[in-house]
Amino acid sequence: MKYLIAGLGNPGGEYELTRHNIGFLVLDRLADVHKIDYSTTRLADKAELKFKGRQLHLIKPNTFMNLSGKAISFWLQELKIPKENLLVIVDDLALPFGSLRLRTKGSSAGHNGLKNIEQLLGGQEYARLRCGIGNDFAKGQQADFVLSNFTQPEFDALPAIMDKAAEMIFSFCTAGAERTMAQFNQ
Repeated sequence: MKYLIAGLGNPGGEYELTRHNIGFLVLDRLADVHKIDYSTTRLADKAELKFKGRQLHLIKPNTFMNLSGKAISFWLQELKIPKENLLVIVDDLALPFGSLRLRTKGSSAGHNGLKNIEQLLGGQEYARLRCGIGNDFAKGQQADFVLSNFTQPEFDALPAIMDKAAEMIFSFCTAGAERTMAQFNQ
């Protein structure tokens, strides 16, 4: 069984440790722990990981956040992976920092990366792992907040959060979305 695990973020060093790049950070952590490397390929940095008989194709779109759907749509088709085997890892302002929530569908909630994925996949019927980044910003400062770096205490907490996200990714691929939601959603 093949799965496409897409972490959302923006390419480039200036965005590397920003809240908006939590999807990239989760996949980077997964690659580090499992000693696999990404290669730059069509529309994304891509790595492959085998886990309990599953083939996980990890992608970090290099199309920038607002065009994430282009890379995801391409790789779903290229690898012939059904949409139900897609998991998108994304930052979420509506969840407190450190919260993780898996959903099998839902609105973009104003997230431009998710909006683009919805447009190109033709709907909201795909799984997403929402990573809470909090919402500690003044009115009108949302863009600055998501593109700012994590605070030091947040940064210190990230490894444990990313490891839990990895557990949820593996559970999604082996036990399925419903069982993963029942076990992990807070």
